[in-house]
Amino acid sequence: MKIYRFLTEDDTSAFCHKVTAALNKGWHLHGQPTYAFDAARGVMRCGQAVVKDAPGTYSPDLKLGDQ
Repeated sequence: MKIYRFLTEDDTSAFCHKVTAALNKGWHLHGQPTYAFDAARGVMRCGQAVVKDAPGTYSPDLKLGDQ
């Protein structure tokens, strides 16, 4: 099965570390990163989609971050 995650974080090095950790667990970038201003918090937010091929059958109970 192919699984999908959308990683988000404030625009700090924490976002880069989150994406790097996913890449090192076998995830692959999917599309371009996105940036948006969070007006409620007054900060820029980043997002990046990642995908991975994994064994098994999809279920909504699947913990995607554990794959």
